[in-house]
Amino acid sequence: GLQNCIMLATQQQKLALSARRASVWISTFLLLLVLCDWSSSVRAFVVVPQSPSSRTAATSRIGVETAEAAGSGSSQAENDPNEIVARRIVVTGDVQGGYYRSCVLNEAGRFRRLTGTMTPPDDSNTAEIYVEGKRKQVDGFLRWCRKGDVGLSQVVTVAEVIEAEPTGLYDGFYCKTR
Repeated sequence: GLQNCIMLATQQQKLALSARRASVWISTFLLLLVLCDWSSSVRAFVVVPQSPSSRTAATSRIGVETAEAAGSGSSQAENDPNEIVARRIVVTGDVQGGYYRSCVLNEAGRFRRLTGTMTPPDDSNTAEIYVEGKRKQVDGFLRWCRKGDVGLSQVVTVAEVIEAEPTGLYDGFYCKTR
């Protein structure tokens, strides 16, 4: 019994000693970080949130630089699948029912991670969907809308698609159902 107690006490001392050593190593590392000003290189990996207006200005500058670098009249930024774009899609048909609106909400907001809104339900058979996001995702959503087959024998057609300037006002996709 006494030998077990001595062994247990020795093991606890070793653990405490290794914890102190780890603490010393961490303290030394942090001190070196401060003294050597490594924090400036660490900041390179920090993402600084931008306002929508500064994000648009940065995108505009990138588009201009890309066009100048290409040396041609057409910009590659127009076909960039990751470029942020916005579309106003006018749909007609059975668009006021909750099922179609739920499908739009799922397709745009959950599956494609787009932001925007759909006009609230009213007595007309027309609704407007405003979406913004990456070009590839918006184009895919537009194809889904044009397919028009959402089930339950609802008939929906795309009447008009209008290119819009991304606003950055929405943080998700919002759609009221009845």
